[in-house]
Amino acid sequence: MSNKTYLAVDLGASSGRVLGGRFDGTKLELEEVHRFENGPVAFAGHLHWDLLKLWQNIKDGLTAAGTKFGRDISSIGVDTWGVDFALLGRNDELLGNPYHYRDPRTNGIFERAFAKVSREAIFAETGLQFMEINTLYQLIAMREANSSILDAAQRFLMMPDMFHWLLTGEKGNELTNATTTQLFNPVTKEWSQKLIDGFDLPGHIFGDIVDPGTVVGPLRETVLEQIGLSGTKVVRPGTHDTASAVVAVPAKSSPGQMPNWCYISSGTWSLMGVETPHPIINKQCAEFNYTNEGGVYGTTRLLKNIAGLWLVQECRRIWKQGGHEYGYSDLVRMSQEATPLASFVNPDHPDFAAPQDMPAQLRDFCKRTGQIVPEADGAVIRCVLESLAMRYRVVHRKLQDLTGTQIDTIHIVGGGTQNQLLCQMAADACNCQVVAGPVEATAIGNLMLQAVASGDIGSLAEGREVIRNSFPVVTYEPKNPTMWDDAFPRFEKTCSV
Repeated sequence: MSNKTYLAVDLGASSGRVLGGRFDGTKLELEEVHRFENGPVAFAGHLHWDLLKLWQNIKDGLTAAGTKFGRDISSIGVDTWGVDFALLGRNDELLGNPYHYRDPRTNGIFERAFAKVSREAIFAETGLQFMEINTLYQLIAMREANSSILDAAQRFLMMPDMFHWLLTGEKGNELTNATTTQLFNPVTKEWSQKLIDGFDLPGHIFGDIVDPGTVVGPLRETVLEQIGLSGTKVVRPGTHDTASAVVAVPAKSSPGQMPNWCYISSGTWSLMGVETPHPIINKQCAEFNYTNEGGVYGTTRLLKNIAGLWLVQECRRIWKQGGHEYGYSDLVRMSQEATPLASFVNPDHPDFAAPQDMPAQLRDFCKRTGQIVPEADGAVIRCVLESLAMRYRVVHRKLQDLTGTQIDTIHIVGGGTQNQLLCQMAADACNCQVVAGPVEATAIGNLMLQAVASGDIGSLAEGREVIRNSFPVVTYEPKNPTMWDDAFPRFEKTCSV
């Protein structure tokens, strides 16, 4: 076959990029054509996403891709983080910039929410883990505040749905991102009318659920004029970035099987889970506070959100403000020089959700829990990385309990694969093989689903074979699991705080 080119618009919580994928029938080659920063904008006491700037950067990236690859690009697909959304009013007017999931308006909202619909009923309806950032609680906060925006809303679009609408004029709520809202029933695969009614939310704003791997439509004429492409269609990938990242896991099992591997999509968040053939919604899953999110081709992503490299990113930001601009390789080198397994934090403790000074908060946590306080910057990073590895150990064990299968391999994909120290720590802490790569998993999964939707690849299993042939991976075997076994009770005690 002649070379085909697909474009992935991959938006993360801290950066965005537009990448091209060239497929020759055997291998996929990836090339980044545009990268830009992303992050919250503080405005009038709230945190928002700068939607207009993101849209302009997407158009700039698509224009650059047209210049790079030529006008004949097969398709475009957009993936983003989950839970956040935009609202459109009459005549499709944008009703304000979308809120950022770290906005404080949902702090402490569980008690008020559960007074209306019980925690047990919400979990039975959605199978989703409880986090205050979930879309459900954002909408409840708007209803509590008598939001004029919510009153005026005519359509609810998750962030990737919004960009697909801007590209094509077609509206739809793609399944994998809809499942992050805690308003979606994974059994019926529809919005939960029980929760919409129970929390007095405007049900008319929620549109049809659309499967990943479907064609949205051609580009709007106005967009074509601005970016200079022709004959290009838009295809929905797994629009939740973790769904796309899981597509890129270079495993050999096919969807529909219960695999002997799990994944960690490692970046700002660490999303750790198993690709299961069906949701697992039971008392044990509720007790563990694990989540059932939609995957591609009928699969379910049974997973746990872990705070991830957010803690490292925030430490780096604070130290930069203080005049110490460390590169990530510097932080790894410094942490390697620190004493191993000296102190731990619970990465998911509320203290670390959005602190003003992350290093100070980490040190204070260690002091409060009677541990060695990591004074040196390298010791702080080592504490974070080892704590993440210990969290992986906990989740690894509970995933085995929930699925009833032995998980022999952990596939780590995403930017966190470049942190070789963390990958080795994960192998040691979990006492199992770790396979790291590919790095750009989200974009690769996005592109791969476009190729399958276009008929250029026959199935997800074939796509994963292409990924194995196209991108290198690094395998880590456990080296010192015993010392991690010995330290684990201290970590458990820390996490009980």
